[in-house]
Amino acid sequence: SVSSRTVEDFFCLFLKPIGCSVAISTYSMLGHTTKRSWEAERVMEWMRSQEWGLIILDEVHTIPAKMFRRVLTIVQAHCKLGLTATLVREDDKIVDLNFLIGPKLFEANWMELQNNGYIAKVQCAEVWCPMSPEFYREYVAIKTKRRILLYTMNPNKFRACQFLIKFHERRNDKIMVFADNVFALKEYAIRLNKPYIYGPTSQGERMQILQNFKHNPKINTIFISKVGDTSFDLPEANVLIQISSHGGSRRQEAQRLGRVLRAKKGMVAEEYNAYFYSLVSQDTQEMAYSTKRQRFLVDQGYSFKVITKMAGMEEDNLMFSSREEQYQLLQKVLAATDLDAEEEVVIGENGRPMFQRRPGTMSSMSGADDSVYMEYRSRGSRAHLGNNIHPLFKRFRKGP
Repeated sequence: SVSSRTVEDFFCLFLKPIGCSVAISTYSMLGHTTKRSWEAERVMEWMRSQEWGLIILDEVHTIPAKMFRRVLTIVQAHCKLGLTATLVREDDKIVDLNFLIGPKLFEANWMELQNNGYIAKVQCAEVWCPMSPEFYREYVAIKTKRRILLYTMNPNKFRACQFLIKFHERRNDKIMVFADNVFALKEYAIRLNKPYIYGPTSQGERMQILQNFKHNPKINTIFISKVGDTSFDLPEANVLIQISSHGGSRRQEAQRLGRVLRAKKGMVAEEYNAYFYSLVSQDTQEMAYSTKRQRFLVDQGYSFKVITKMAGMEEDNLMFSSREEQYQLLQKVLAATDLDAEEEVVIGENGRPMFQRRPGTMSSMSGADDSVYMEYRSRGSRAHLGNNIHPLFKRFRKGP
């Protein structure tokens, strides 16, 4: 055992006294370029001046980001060790780790870990939810981002989610429901009378909800936005239901599966002791996204069972069973704005929000102060991206 005094002597946080043997910080704290306080700048100068023996980089798949890779120039270390459970990115920068950190030395086989009981044995399923005629008619007609709300708020998807929650609560399972869209997150949670956590939720309220989820037998289900993809550690959770996601992100799919991969106490390794459900609206763009998201997990040895019909759904007392209820829900979705269809704003890899909403006057937005409204593509052409790659590293990337 290590005494608290020994820990104080050997470990320091970012703004603790200089002179520790082990420093712990975040990528954002070291990498950001804005003005720092005098104390923070003093510590940064000390960090730069030291010759470190080892730097350990957790979630190393984020290091290729433009801001995060600055950490490697600030901290001079003899040895670099990167750790991650999801060595995958949606861009081609993952190969940059070969020269930023070094080659991959070891990769654990997820199936071996599962069979030996180090992680839970998970049953993965993709649940196909038919679009109701009214919702699908509007989905085909609308070309704006509200299409996302239509397939996320699909009444049949809501009913499938409610059915799965009821089924697993009867088994006394602990259930986490994930939704990237805040509008859908609130609607599902409020209608089902369940607690929910998203960006603006205060730290005190978060801790209260999580503690109740862990220890209160009456709280078996919580709804969480994308803030829970990496920051929550809930070994008690053994069921995860995903109702909306971030496009075709393979990394997010693996990280969410990781929320229920913690080894379960008293469980038999040969039996399924965790469940992962991805609810998908049929005949929508969501199905293509779902196929892409599963590629990384399929490469790890997981298989997804496709469920087109769940026995007992018609008999159970579920919401939106009548056309009138579905019509009222449709009117609420159609009354929503494109901003409601946006995913939750989270801090990006550069330590800043991915985008910001700023208030303005009508005259300003109409050009009275020389402001200009411009449309642009969020992704440049491959040729344009190739021009930004240093010639030395072009051969590591795919051809532009």
